[in-house]
Amino acid sequence: MKALFIGGTGTISMACSRLAVEKGWDLFLLNRGNRTGFAPEGCHILTGDVNEEESVAKLLEEMNFDVVADFVAYTPEQIERDIRLFRGKTKQYVFISSATVYKKPPVSGWITEGCMRNNPYSTYAQNKIACEEVLERAGREEGFPYTIIRPSHTYGATGMPVAVHGKQGAWQVLKRMQEGKPIIVHGDGTTLWTLTYHTDFAKAFVGLMGNRLAIEEAFHITSDEAITWNALYEMIGEKLGVQTEIVHIPTEFLMACDDYGFGFKGSLWGDKSYVAMFDNSKVKKVVPEFVCTTPIKEGIGKSVEFLLEHPEYQKADPEFDAWCDRVIACYRRGMELYRLG
Repeated sequence: MKALFIGGTGTISMACSRLAVEKGWDLFLLNRGNRTGFAPEGCHILTGDVNEEESVAKLLEEMNFDVVADFVAYTPEQIERDIRLFRGKTKQYVFISSATVYKKPPVSGWITEGCMRNNPYSTYAQNKIACEEVLERAGREEGFPYTIIRPSHTYGATGMPVAVHGKQGAWQVLKRMQEGKPIIVHGDGTTLWTLTYHTDFAKAFVGLMGNRLAIEEAFHITSDEAITWNALYEMIGEKLGVQTEIVHIPTEFLMACDDYGFGFKGSLWGDKSYVAMFDNSKVKKVVPEFVCTTPIKEGIGKSVEFLLEHPEYQKADPEFDAWCDRVIACYRRGMELYRLG
């Protein structure tokens, strides 16, 4: 069986690439060649930019695939391009959408694939919804063989799953914890949130590859384990060997203070401020062997260890650090002024 992954070396796609090769897939990765060190041994690298449609069409001119999966498409225009590129050249096209597409605020914290898609707070989610609609239309009108995957918060050793962070990622949050500084948690920190380790995600993903029951269907792929944000940060602090000091700040306040464009309207109000637990019964019926075996505590431990052992991933973010200090001071001062009358 022959597959093409567009991307293939990111947090999610890297795990899928490795497992696909282990399962015997003849795997080709199409990307710009910037992260070839993350590609599994045994795959074939096709160097190219999928956004350069004409050159990619020539590169793939004589090739056909059982599965094509695009891990880097974010806009409907990119999906339309993929349909042009792979019409008649693949038996299955897999699009990585997102669980952020579901209605916000949600009707319920228990989410099935049939829940309404409507997220007015996140441009990212709106684009993903539009991508899904393009594929659904192509399926109805020309029988284009799509499959839609909606992961929630999927992470690996190279990515720490925190909620309130700056433009350089999670390291500055951990650094604040190491330095004894307080960290910001949105709301009261008791919202239940689902986290999925990337190697667990890959089990279901590869199981859907080449699976005729997946055609013209959408699937969640998430863990069944949820955790509160408070418990998550305490778990990180425990792994770091430090006491975690949390300052709970309302999401509305954080959005109002977002002078630097951290994107809290989309990432918090459009996603992480709500309970998110997922019904995975649909994917489990199609891929019976799908079982998540990496508990959150174990996965978080791997992420912390990786960051501590790899200085190249410790990206300082002084802008975010100063912002945290200022926002915490303003919020505490506001509460003090109220008590003083």
